[in-house]
This record gives sequence, C-alpha cells and structure tokens, in this order.
Amino acid sequence: MASANINVRVDAELKKKAEELFDDLGLNMSTAIVMFLKCAVSREGIPFEVRRVPNETTKEALAEYAKMLSDHDSYKRYDSFEELLEEVLEDA
Repeated sequence: MASANINVRVDAELKKKAEELFDDLGLNMSTAIVMFLKCAVSREGIPFEVRRVPNETTKEALAEYAKMLSDHDSYKRYDSFEELLEEVLEDA
C-alpha cells in the first residue's frame, strides 16, 4: 500500500502534550493519527461528538426567543422589514 504525507500545523504545547500522552500509550504521533483516520472512515464521521456549546449571550438570546414565541402579545410585530426599518429610523 502506498503511503502519503499529511502536514498539520498545531500549537506547540498541544503537540507536546499529545506526544506525551501517546508515548504513555505506546504510540507515536503517526500511529495515533492513522488510528483516528481509520476510526473516522469506519464510522463514516468524526469518531466523537462534535457540538457547539452556546455562550451565555447566545443562551440569553435563545431564552428570550423562546419567551417571544410563547407570549406573542408582549412583543411588537412587523408586517415587513421596511416597516421595522422605518420605525428604527424614526427613533434614531
């Protein structure tokens, strides 16, 4: 089987910590990366959960949006973007 090179730039401290971990596991960096790639291919995806965790500002915005959906009468509505823009410009 022919081999190919992969060049990856990572933070020096991350590389050092990963090398120490892999060394403790009896692996080198290349073997660990090959293991990751094989696992990803066999699972047809990233072999661990990848998700975005909202920060506090986003959590607050989502909570406000949920409140807006449940209490329509407490929030002003517009029939068009132009209507909203007109009011914003009047207040400016």
